[in-house]
Amino acid sequence: MTAPDPRAPRGRLRDVRMVPVAATAWTVSLLVSFLPWAAVTVIAFSVAGVGILLIVCRLRIRTAVARAGPLSIVCLTVAAAIAGAAAAATPARVQAASLAGHVVTAEVSVRSLPSLGADGRLWADADAFRLGPGDQPAPLRVPVRIGIPPDAGSATLGPGTVLRFMAQAKRTDPGERAALVLFSNGAAVQLSRGGPVERLAGDVRAAFIERAGRLPEPGSELLPGLAVGDVRAVSDELDAAMKASGLSHLTAVSGSNLALVAAAAFGIVALCGGGRVLRIAVAVVALAGFVVLVTPQPSVIRAAAMVGVALTALLLGRPRAGLSVLLLAVTVILLVDPHLAATPGFALSAAATAGLIVLAPPLARGLARRLPRPVALAIAVPLSAQLACGPIIALFAAQQSLISVLANLLAAPASPIATVLGLLACLAMPLPPLADLFAAAAWLPSAWIAQTAVTTSALPMATIEAPAGIGTTLVVAALSAAVFWAIAPRHPLRAPWRVIVGGVLAVVVGAGAGWGIVAGPVALLQRPADWAIAQCDVGQGDAALVRSAGRTMLIDTGPEPEPLRRCLDGLRIARIDLLVLTHFDRDHAGGSDVVVGRSDVVLHGPVDTPAHQSRLDRLEAGGADVIPAAAGMAGRLGEADWRVLWPRRGEKAFPPGNDTGVILQVEGGGVPRSLFLADLSATAQGALRRLARPHDESVVKVAHHGSADQDPQLYTDLHPALALISVGAGNDYGHPRAPTLEMLRALRATILRTDQRGMILVSQGKTGLRVWAERASPADGRTGRPP
Repeated sequence: MTAPDPRAPRGRLRDVRMVPVAATAWTVSLLVSFLPWAAVTVIAFSVAGVGILLIVCRLRIRTAVARAGPLSIVCLTVAAAIAGAAAAATPARVQAASLAGHVVTAEVSVRSLPSLGADGRLWADADAFRLGPGDQPAPLRVPVRIGIPPDAGSATLGPGTVLRFMAQAKRTDPGERAALVLFSNGAAVQLSRGGPVERLAGDVRAAFIERAGRLPEPGSELLPGLAVGDVRAVSDELDAAMKASGLSHLTAVSGSNLALVAAAAFGIVALCGGGRVLRIAVAVVALAGFVVLVTPQPSVIRAAAMVGVALTALLLGRPRAGLSVLLLAVTVILLVDPHLAATPGFALSAAATAGLIVLAPPLARGLARRLPRPVALAIAVPLSAQLACGPIIALFAAQQSLISVLANLLAAPASPIATVLGLLACLAMPLPPLADLFAAAAWLPSAWIAQTAVTTSALPMATIEAPAGIGTTLVVAALSAAVFWAIAPRHPLRAPWRVIVGGVLAVVVGAGAGWGIVAGPVALLQRPADWAIAQCDVGQGDAALVRSAGRTMLIDTGPEPEPLRRCLDGLRIARIDLLVLTHFDRDHAGGSDVVVGRSDVVLHGPVDTPAHQSRLDRLEAGGADVIPAAAGMAGRLGEADWRVLWPRRGEKAFPPGNDTGVILQVEGGGVPRSLFLADLSATAQGALRRLARPHDESVVKVAHHGSADQDPQLYTDLHPALALISVGAGNDYGHPRAPTLEMLRALRATILRTDQRGMILVSQGKTGLRVWAERASPADGRTGRPP
């Protein structure tokens, strides 16, 4: 009988020693990203700790502290280095923050491929090297996020491009890598397209994108993303389907794309009989060439590093060593840029790679007990990534995909084919007929992936909605762990532990199913991801959200901060593009401090007291542009159009307050034609009806919480399909009043009240309105025709 290798335990210890180092790097990076002032404290603590440990080790004191001394010294050194990098960058970031709210001239070097935003601008990450007011900005090096209007040179815009433009500077949220967001006020001037490599890569990308655009949709929309990471052609509908099906990682350059290219090169050399060294060399060359083609932007470099780690571990057959190298790579990357610790993309990239290294092999072995080995491996790869990334996604995404493993299993055979053929089409650019042939061939698997996304996302229960945050993350993590232990070989688990793990999984699944049944129809729990209007439940007050193409408007804030904060967090709204304060009564503006620093533009009704002006001053100090509203003003929210119908400019007939509240009409871009009536009285409603003549609105936010002071003729003209009433349960005013409800029922409008239904979401379906509410309908029969 062969004796066990005494060195094996030591090998396992070496593999896990990088865990505390990487954990320290990530923790300190998060700390100094959100609290830059803490960097000096971390440096002082780390230096003192290293000094004490060196003394203990030198005196050869045999204690647990001494035995852990070398590893602790490494952790403290890493902490000090990361804090030092953050402290060195702080003065420039503080100087940049002082420019928020001002018009500046910027000279920047682009770092990423641009993407087309809902506001029509091209958005990209960049490094500013000159930034400040006037025509001669001072030297200032900080990372920024830029939004510029597209022009003839946009096709070749990419990393290395140097731009000069004037912009409105906006501050960023704590933890963001960019120190400022720059909204260009006009066309950007290209000072340089970078070096010869950047220019060549830009020309090749532009030619491929133009060639792909001549092919049929929807395959042509995905092809540039699969091949060169350009997602500007992807429509909102297809993007939503890709996200719901868990395939969105294929639409941009990520670890998956890079791994596919490297694996394809590796496999081709293997088929040709090449040895291990030649396979690795060709895979590395292919990987490097692909990085150059899609541009070495930060996300691509990170993904390439992770893929390189995974390939090395798998090629060497050393998954434990691969985990150590992965943790080392994470540590080095955070040493270079601590702010990456707060970016979901970096966390998902590291988690997915760790899942492939650690979880995929045992999952494949477990599945192979019931399935053929190739099928088991094909399922284990996407499943391992899903189990590893699921808890992280639950932190910031309210939508969880239940069909991502199935969708990835169907799309997996097509993805490498599309990527490799797209790459060959780029390389064949000097020979247009050959390039056209490769592009047409790549379109077939691209169309398959698009159709897979559309079909699987339309399946019942394809996604579920859960409040994003720590609670959901813990639940998803527990489910992921239970699924892993249920599938993987359970040799290390004794029989009692098998029963416990199986019991936990059964209890969690059973409880979830029971909660779904008890809480009401399953459809009520399926909060639609494509909502266009959200009536927040803020008690006796108003707060409504309107969303189009990723842009968000908030109409009033309710009486208290906390209910509004719950609504925004539950819907994952981090930024308000347009805040409308219809008037300054507490039930409409009392929660406005929640969106200080989070609002870009504030449109407001008449101001008549210092307290009202103080509220606006706080919003303006947070970086918002404050604009008084008047009838005739109009604008765009994403792809929707909004228009102010009331009050008239310089209104004299009605005093500031309820009757001069801002009345807004919104339609288009996925938003049903809607009218928000604030707190207008019947008299003011009559004036609005005669002057603005609104009519045939699909959705109406009923005035003044459903009070009896209404103009019936106005509602007759509006003829709403859906009437929303924002009102507090058991309020002292008796809202909504019976005559108002009877009037709406006579118009056969569906009536939804926040006191009865909680938060209400409205979206525009193919055959009419679709409505979701937090709570089931009360059995009082108070509904009209379905919307």
